[in-house]
Amino acid sequence: MKQFFVTGISTDVGKTLVAAILTEALEADYWKPVQTGALEDSDSATITRLISNDKTVIHPNSYSFKAPVSPHEAAALEGGYIDPNNIHEPETDNDLVIEGAGGLLVPLNDCDTILDLIMPAYKVVVVCNHYLGSINHSLLTINWLLGKGYDVSIVFNGEPNKASEDIILKKTGVSVLGRIKREPIINKDIVKAYAKEFRKALVVA
Repeated sequence: MKQFFVTGISTDVGKTLVAAILTEALEADYWKPVQTGALEDSDSATITRLISNDKTVIHPNSYSFKAPVSPHEAAALEGGYIDPNNIHEPETDNDLVIEGAGGLLVPLNDCDTILDLIMPAYKVVVVCNHYLGSINHSLLTINWLLGKGYDVSIVFNGEPNKASEDIILKKTGVSVLGRIKREPIINKDIVKAYAKEFRKALVVA
């Protein structure tokens, strides 16, 4: 069984959409270890709404907090503390898609970050989109992961930007798992269509 950890170069770059596509493509289980903000419409709820298969199991968050801020702050606001030792990968015989919170170095507490949740065997999928500063954010994220020895691939989310993409790929040497266009609406049909496109690359990943 494979585990795919979905992270991004920043927040709001499309991690949950990519996680939904990967989950649907593999009919994998899904797990978001740490959720902050919008508990009534969480990322797990979004995945449930966007996938079509009946094989996926949505595993509960290890930690969830109401405030839409960094996990370490959200926990403190509720008098809590995120202890990575209490975050355990769910047991499953299925492939597993794991979604991080924000970017790699988002703090869980004073010492640990999202990066500390990524196990050595995980395949890491970095979601990139294009904005002023995104090249720097992409290179910092990807090269940090490569320096730690992870198997890394990219999903580009949004309209193509050849100049940005060429330099990111040239400087990192990682593969592109797929691309998502800027869709006017995101629903099950869109996710299913992208899942079909991504499936072959995921099987050999």
